[in-house]
Amino acid sequence: MKFEITLSGPGGPVKRIVELERSGESWNICLDGEPADADIAMVGPHTLSVLLRGQSFEVRIAEDPGGSLKLQTRGEEFIADVLDPRAWRGRRHGAVEAGGRQSIQAPMPGKVVRVLIGEGQRVEAGQGLLVVEAMKMQNEVRSPKTGVVERVLAKEGQAVNAGDVLAWVE
Repeated sequence: MKFEITLSGPGGPVKRIVELERSGESWNICLDGEPADADIAMVGPHTLSVLLRGQSFEVRIAEDPGGSLKLQTRGEEFIADVLDPRAWRGRRHGAVEAGGRQSIQAPMPGKVVRVLIGEGQRVEAGQGLLVVEAMKMQNEVRSPKTGVVERVLAKEGQAVNAGDVLAWVE
């Protein structure tokens, strides 16, 4: 998975490219194309312990109503805007929603922890369909369109890879 992150803080905005690759029970992390000696663990609600290049950080995370993340560490606050090139962004900006039959795919490797919908259920564009957990963070997978759930292929507790089809919306 590759993410472009704009991090705004006391020193002004900085753009970073973060790549994550699952390796057994851990993750390989590259920062701006360079392997990073990093380890991340969830130590409390909305709190991460981050070891990055030999330095330890406790990072508190809160979601901003606009979709950004507020990060607080060592007495400083940062705003992180994450661009996931695989994400369909149209619904956030009021653009036309996806048309036709749509496959709902796992955005990253992880485990399905909740199935929020059932076959035959009517859903709205942007409505949560499933929750996938990766690196102890839960990510809600949303519908790209208003329609009817045609088929649900995922089950709670199921391990998934990035791109696996979890459901179909017609």
